[in-house]
Amino acid sequence: MKNFSGNLKTCRKNRHLSQEVVAVHCGVSYSTYRRYETGEREPTLSTLCTFADYFGVTLDQLAGREPLPTE
Repeated sequence: MKNFSGNLKTCRKNRHLSQEVVAVHCGVSYSTYRRYETGEREPTLSTLCTFADYFGVTLDQLAGREPLPTE
């Protein structure tokens, strides 16, 4: 997932949320979420769907296959 980590961070920052808030809402630990943003780990498909739903984007947008919506 070449652009996933950057897009995940962009989605979070665009909404002025902390990593902790997103992690709690999406049901992952803070350290796991941080590793997703730094590219140290890749989430499961179900976790990807949770992130996409939470941020209101498609899986293709989150994965970098399509551009993120402008806000």
